[in-house]
Amino acid sequence: MTDNQIPAQGQPPVEVDPSQVPAARRASTPEPEESRFTGVFREIVSGNALLSVLAVVLALVAGAVLIAFTDEGVQASAGYFFSRPSDLLSAVWESVSGAYSSLFQGAIYNFRADDFARGIRPLTETLTFATPLIAAGLGVALSFRVGLFNIGGRGQMLVAAAAAGYVGFAFQFPFGIHLIVAVIAGVAAGALWGGIVGLLKARTGAHEVIVTIMLNYVAYYLIQFMLSTPGLLQAPGSSNPKSPAMLETAVFPDLFGPGYNLHLGFIVVIAATIYVWYILNRSSMGFQFRAVGENPNAARVAGINVKNVYFVAMLFSGGLVGLAGVSQVLGTVTTGFGDGIDASIGFDAITVALLGRSRPWGVFFAGILFGAFKAGGFAMQAAEGIPIDIILVVQSLIVLFIAAPPLVRAIFRLPAPSKTTLRKPKLQKAQVTK
Repeated sequence: MTDNQIPAQGQPPVEVDPSQVPAARRASTPEPEESRFTGVFREIVSGNALLSVLAVVLALVAGAVLIAFTDEGVQASAGYFFSRPSDLLSAVWESVSGAYSSLFQGAIYNFRADDFARGIRPLTETLTFATPLIAAGLGVALSFRVGLFNIGGRGQMLVAAAAAGYVGFAFQFPFGIHLIVAVIAGVAAGALWGGIVGLLKARTGAHEVIVTIMLNYVAYYLIQFMLSTPGLLQAPGSSNPKSPAMLETAVFPDLFGPGYNLHLGFIVVIAATIYVWYILNRSSMGFQFRAVGENPNAARVAGINVKNVYFVAMLFSGGLVGLAGVSQVLGTVTTGFGDGIDASIGFDAITVALLGRSRPWGVFFAGILFGAFKAGGFAMQAAEGIPIDIILVVQSLIVLFIAAPPLVRAIFRLPAPSKTTLRKPKLQKAQVTK
């Protein structure tokens, strides 16, 4: 029986096997579309932002398990668990709640303070710690968007700190101008150090990971030599590898007075976040960055100079990471700096960029989160005696869960992200195969 044959009157309808229906006719049958609410819900629960939040939640849960296992009270009550199980549960609750309560009070607000001004001081400490993390994270995230892996944050921060610090103590300019010149010098030094990577990548094809690792060592030993040599960066009359103190005209002013460590560098970082967002999303240069990051071969065919994009991207990336070194020297360490001024921020920035999904505002809030971990970790260690290494484990677990989105979806039973499918053109009747 062909498609055009119709059953005679009085005969029962013939059941047709779907597999026997021509493929063109099956393809022309419209599939039921999901409702708008279902689509929005699917986008929310499968989006990158929610996955980042759930990765942090899972890391905090794993950290709670480690806190409970390392607590002496929990270990003691576990010895007689079968006779009095409530003691173990109570000890676990006290250890975990006490630790995270101390973390909150050390990072956000101290409820035990006498007044609001003292109670809010932990939040300002969080923002102070977050300032260099956000700046360096923006630099790493920008390189990620271009398809480059910048792990040379340490070297870029060191040379930027050296340049800004040298201008800060060796030159005398009027107030305001001195700070601007020092910031420009530091950012330019970081951009130059990152530009070396981009130039070698563009002209010789050298892998940026190898080059950045090598330049980290070059910068470290170079700055160490300069800090140990009189007349360069070493403080006069000192035998220690340390620079002189910064002049007051070259230091970021405090935002809320001398009782708080938060300085103007945080406002500069907010401006840098807005600037990076504008570049990536509202400029032709940002379009080239994203095009090369998605597919450099297709970008080359479209007429984009891929080598030039690599060079310019590493200039921007190094300058942003250099801003982190500037904020360390001119904002946090104003009494002189040593070769440990980077404080592993260059490597932490990779985690911040990953948590922020290489998006400027995502990096901004991820930097604040990690700043809270740093500020609250010390309070947690002082109040509860919990090792600060627990915080490092939590940070590492965040990276682990971010790198495994299917694992997070499986744990929370989230739906898979919807696949964008192209609409097939409708077939005319003459095109349907009989």
